Amino acid sequence: MLQIERISKNFGRFQALHPIDTCFLAGDSVALLGPNGSGKTTLIKTILGLVSPSHGHIAYQGMRIPANALKELVGYMPQIGQYPENMKVSALFKLMLSLRGKSINDCDTKLYHAFDMDAIGHKTLGTLSGGTRQKVGAALAFLFHPRILILDEPTAGLDPHSSAILKEHIASFQSNDRLVIITSHVISELNGLVNKVMYMMEGRIHFYMGVQELVESTGQAQLEKALVAAIGQNTIKERKHVDA
Repeated sequence: MLQIERISKNFGRFQALHPIDTCFLAGDSVALLGPNGSGKTTLIKTILGLVSPSHGHIAYQGMRIPANALKELVGYMPQIGQYPENMKVSALFKLMLSLRGKSINDCDTKLYHAFDMDAIGHKTLGTLSGGTRQKVGAALAFLFHPRILILDEPTAGLDPHSSAILKEHIASFQSNDRLVIITSHVISELNGLVNKVMYMMEGRIHFYMGVQELVESTGQAQLEKALVAAIGQNTIKERKHVDA
Protein backbone atom coordinates (compact mmCIF):
# COMPACT_ATOMS: atom_id res chain seq x y z
CA MET A 1 0.00 0.00 0.00
CA LEU A 2 2.64 2.52 1.12
CA GLN A 3 6.24 1.96 0.09
CA ILE A 4 9.25 3.78 1.55
CA GLU A 5 12.00 3.62 -1.08
CA ARG A 6 15.51 4.48 0.14
CA ILE A 7 14.25 7.48 2.10
CA SER A 8 16.93 9.44 3.96
CA LYS A 9 16.95 12.87 5.57
CA ASN A 10 19.76 15.19 6.60
CA PHE A 11 19.40 18.34 8.66
CA GLY A 12 22.72 19.97 7.95
CA ARG A 13 25.37 17.55 9.16
CA PHE A 14 22.88 15.56 11.23
CA GLN A 15 21.41 12.51 9.51
CA ALA A 16 17.96 12.02 11.00
CA LEU A 17 17.08 9.12 8.68
CA HIS A 18 19.51 6.70 7.13
CA PRO A 19 18.32 5.08 3.87
CA ILE A 20 15.11 3.22 4.71
CA ASP A 21 13.42 0.60 2.55
CA THR A 22 10.18 -0.75 3.90
CA CYS A 23 6.45 -0.92 3.27
CA PHE A 24 3.21 -0.57 5.18
CA LEU A 25 0.51 -2.92 3.96
CA ALA A 26 -3.22 -2.35 3.67
CA GLY A 27 -5.03 -3.98 6.57
CA ASP A 28 -2.14 -3.51 8.98
CA SER A 29 -2.10 -1.57 12.21
CA VAL A 30 1.51 -0.73 13.00
CA ALA A 31 3.07 0.49 16.22
CA LEU A 32 5.92 2.85 15.30
CA LEU A 33 8.18 2.83 18.34
CA GLY A 34 11.59 4.01 19.41
CA PRO A 35 13.35 6.39 21.81
CA ASN A 36 13.33 10.14 21.37
CA GLY A 37 15.53 11.11 18.44
CA SER A 38 15.16 7.72 16.73
CA GLY A 39 13.67 9.20 13.54
CA LYS A 40 10.00 8.36 14.10
CA THR A 41 8.75 11.93 13.79
CA THR A 42 10.91 12.62 10.74
CA LEU A 43 9.57 9.50 9.03
CA ILE A 44 5.97 10.47 9.80
CA LYS A 45 6.49 14.04 8.60
CA THR A 46 8.04 12.70 5.40
CA ILE A 47 4.98 10.54 4.78
CA LEU A 48 2.76 13.55 5.46
CA GLY A 49 4.76 15.74 3.07
CA LEU A 50 5.78 18.10 5.87
CA VAL A 51 9.45 17.18 5.41
CA SER A 52 11.12 16.69 2.03
CA PRO A 53 13.50 13.72 2.01
CA SER A 54 17.13 14.30 1.09
CA HIS A 55 17.01 11.17 -1.03
CA GLY A 56 14.48 8.50 -1.90
CA HIS A 57 10.81 8.31 -2.76
CA ILE A 58 7.41 7.39 -1.37
CA ALA A 59 5.11 5.21 -3.44
CA TYR A 60 1.40 4.59 -2.92
CA GLN A 61 -0.23 1.54 -4.49
CA GLY A 62 2.94 0.96 -6.50
CA MET A 63 3.21 4.47 -7.93
CA ARG A 64 5.77 7.06 -6.83
CA ILE A 65 4.12 10.24 -5.61
CA PRO A 66 5.29 13.80 -4.89
CA ALA A 67 5.25 15.45 -1.45
CA ASN A 68 1.76 16.27 -0.17
CA ALA A 69 0.12 13.88 -2.64
CA LEU A 70 -1.19 11.75 0.22
CA LYS A 71 -2.90 14.58 2.10
CA GLU A 72 -6.39 13.71 0.83
CA LEU A 73 -5.95 10.10 1.93
CA VAL A 74 -4.42 10.62 5.37
CA GLY A 75 -6.03 11.37 8.69
CA TYR A 76 -3.41 12.72 11.08
CA MET A 77 -3.66 13.26 14.81
CA PRO A 78 -0.57 15.07 16.14
CA GLN A 79 0.58 14.64 19.71
CA ILE A 80 0.11 18.36 20.31
CA GLY A 81 -2.38 20.04 18.00
CA GLN A 82 -1.44 23.57 16.94
CA TYR A 83 -4.60 25.58 16.31
CA PRO A 84 -5.43 29.30 16.12
CA GLU A 85 -5.88 30.26 19.77
CA ASN A 86 -8.79 32.65 19.17
CA MET A 87 -10.72 30.41 16.81
CA LYS A 88 -13.83 28.66 18.11
CA VAL A 89 -14.03 24.87 17.92
CA SER A 90 -17.08 25.03 15.64
CA ALA A 91 -15.26 27.43 13.30
CA LEU A 92 -12.29 25.07 13.08
CA PHE A 93 -14.47 22.21 11.88
CA LYS A 94 -16.28 24.48 9.43
CA LEU A 95 -12.93 25.63 8.06
CA MET A 96 -11.69 22.08 7.58
CA LEU A 97 -14.93 21.10 5.82
CA SER A 98 -14.59 24.10 3.55
CA LEU A 99 -10.96 23.31 2.68
CA ARG A 100 -11.92 19.76 1.75
CA GLY A 101 -15.07 20.83 -0.11
CA LYS A 102 -17.20 18.56 2.08
CA SER A 103 -20.38 18.85 4.05
CA ILE A 104 -20.75 17.34 7.51
CA ASN A 105 -23.10 14.75 6.00
CA ASP A 106 -20.22 13.38 3.91
CA CYS A 107 -18.05 12.76 6.95
CA ASP A 108 -17.42 10.21 9.67
CA THR A 109 -18.91 11.98 12.69
CA LYS A 110 -19.11 9.04 15.09
CA LEU A 111 -16.11 10.18 17.12
CA TYR A 112 -17.16 13.83 16.74
CA HIS A 113 -20.44 12.99 18.48
CA ALA A 114 -18.88 10.53 20.95
CA PHE A 115 -16.66 13.35 22.19
CA ASP A 116 -19.62 15.79 22.04
CA MET A 117 -17.86 18.42 19.98
CA ASP A 118 -21.11 20.39 19.65
CA ALA A 119 -21.08 21.03 23.40
CA ILE A 120 -17.73 22.82 23.18
CA GLY A 121 -18.29 24.42 19.79
CA HIS A 122 -18.61 27.90 21.33
CA LYS A 123 -15.25 27.67 23.13
CA THR A 124 -12.04 29.09 21.70
CA LEU A 125 -9.24 26.62 21.11
CA GLY A 126 -6.85 28.55 23.35
CA THR A 127 -9.05 27.92 26.38
CA LEU A 128 -9.20 24.14 25.98
CA SER A 129 -7.39 21.72 28.26
CA GLY A 130 -4.79 19.39 26.78
CA GLY A 131 -7.18 16.45 26.90
CA THR A 132 -9.94 18.35 25.14
CA ARG A 133 -7.53 19.46 22.41
CA GLN A 134 -6.68 15.78 21.97
CA LYS A 135 -10.36 15.04 21.41
CA VAL A 136 -10.54 17.77 18.78
CA GLY A 137 -7.49 16.33 17.02
CA ALA A 138 -8.90 12.80 17.10
CA ALA A 139 -12.28 13.88 15.71
CA LEU A 140 -10.53 15.74 12.87
CA ALA A 141 -8.30 12.75 12.05
CA PHE A 142 -11.24 10.44 11.46
CA LEU A 143 -13.55 13.01 9.86
CA PHE A 144 -12.83 12.51 6.17
CA HIS A 145 -12.84 8.69 5.91
CA PRO A 146 -9.04 8.41 5.54
CA ARG A 147 -7.38 5.41 3.91
CA ILE A 148 -4.29 5.96 6.06
CA LEU A 149 -4.60 6.96 9.72
CA ILE A 150 -1.53 8.26 11.57
CA LEU A 151 -1.93 8.80 15.32
CA ASP A 152 0.90 10.34 17.36
CA GLU A 153 0.53 9.49 21.08
CA PRO A 154 -3.28 9.43 20.65
CA THR A 155 -4.25 8.74 24.26
CA ALA A 156 -1.85 11.24 25.86
CA GLY A 157 -3.82 13.53 28.18
CA LEU A 158 -7.11 11.69 27.77
CA ASP A 159 -9.10 10.53 30.77
CA PRO A 160 -9.72 6.73 30.97
CA HIS A 161 -13.27 6.98 29.58
CA SER A 162 -12.24 9.10 26.57
CA SER A 163 -9.22 6.89 25.98
CA ALA A 164 -11.48 3.83 25.86
CA ILE A 165 -13.79 5.56 23.37
CA LEU A 166 -10.87 6.45 21.11
CA LYS A 167 -9.34 2.96 21.23
CA GLU A 168 -12.71 1.44 20.40
CA HIS A 169 -12.99 3.75 17.40
CA ILE A 170 -9.48 2.88 16.22
CA ALA A 171 -10.33 -0.81 16.41
CA SER A 172 -13.56 -0.32 14.45
CA PHE A 173 -11.69 1.69 11.80
CA GLN A 174 -9.33 -1.15 10.93
CA SER A 175 -10.14 -3.04 7.74
CA ASN A 176 -8.42 -4.81 4.83
CA ASP A 177 -8.11 -1.65 2.73
CA ARG A 178 -6.90 0.76 5.42
CA LEU A 179 -3.60 1.38 7.18
CA VAL A 180 -3.13 2.56 10.75
CA ILE A 181 0.20 3.81 12.14
CA ILE A 182 0.37 4.61 15.88
CA THR A 183 3.24 6.04 17.90
CA SER A 184 3.16 5.72 21.66
CA HIS A 185 5.46 5.59 24.66
CA VAL A 186 2.79 3.69 26.60
CA ILE A 187 3.11 0.22 25.13
CA SER A 188 0.25 -1.19 27.21
CA GLU A 189 -2.10 1.17 25.35
CA LEU A 190 -1.33 -0.71 22.11
CA ASN A 191 -2.50 -4.14 23.25
CA GLY A 192 -5.16 -5.36 20.87
CA LEU A 193 -4.77 -2.32 18.60
CA VAL A 194 -1.74 -3.28 16.49
CA ASN A 195 -0.66 -6.39 14.62
CA LYS A 196 2.88 -5.27 13.73
CA VAL A 197 5.69 -3.40 15.45
CA MET A 198 8.36 -1.23 13.83
CA TYR A 199 11.15 -0.21 16.19
CA MET A 200 13.53 2.57 15.17
CA MET A 201 16.91 3.54 16.60
CA GLU A 202 19.27 6.28 15.41
CA GLY A 203 17.42 6.86 12.16
CA ARG A 204 17.26 3.19 11.20
CA ILE A 205 14.67 0.43 11.46
CA HIS A 206 15.97 -1.94 14.11
CA PHE A 207 13.22 -4.47 13.53
CA TYR A 208 9.78 -4.66 11.91
CA MET A 209 7.64 -7.74 12.48
CA GLY A 210 4.28 -9.10 13.50
CA VAL A 211 3.27 -8.89 17.15
CA GLN A 212 2.82 -12.65 17.33
CA GLU A 213 6.27 -13.25 15.89
CA LEU A 214 7.78 -10.75 18.34
CA VAL A 215 6.11 -12.47 21.27
CA GLU A 216 7.20 -15.93 20.14
CA SER A 217 10.77 -14.80 19.39
CA THR A 218 11.27 -13.46 22.90
CA GLY A 219 9.23 -15.99 24.85
CA GLN A 220 7.27 -13.18 26.48
CA ALA A 221 3.47 -13.22 26.50
CA GLN A 222 2.96 -9.48 26.85
CA LEU A 223 3.87 -6.98 24.12
CA GLU A 224 5.62 -4.59 26.52
CA LYS A 225 7.82 -7.32 27.99
CA ALA A 226 8.51 -8.78 24.55
CA LEU A 227 9.67 -5.38 23.32
CA VAL A 228 11.97 -4.88 26.31
CA ALA A 229 13.43 -8.36 25.81
CA ALA A 230 13.97 -7.79 22.08
CA ILE A 231 15.83 -4.52 22.65
CA GLY A 232 17.72 -5.36 25.82
CA GLN A 233 18.88 -8.83 24.90
CA ASN A 234 19.41 -8.07 21.21
CA THR A 235 17.68 -11.34 20.35
CA ILE A 236 16.20 -10.09 17.08
CA LYS A 237 18.24 -9.36 13.98
CA GLU A 238 17.58 -6.10 12.20
CA ARG A 239 14.63 -6.44 9.83
CA LYS A 240 13.60 -3.76 7.38
CA HIS A 241 10.60 -5.32 5.70
CA VAL A 242 7.59 -7.42 6.66
CA ASP A 243 6.26 -9.72 4.00
CA ALA A 244 2.56 -9.81 3.25
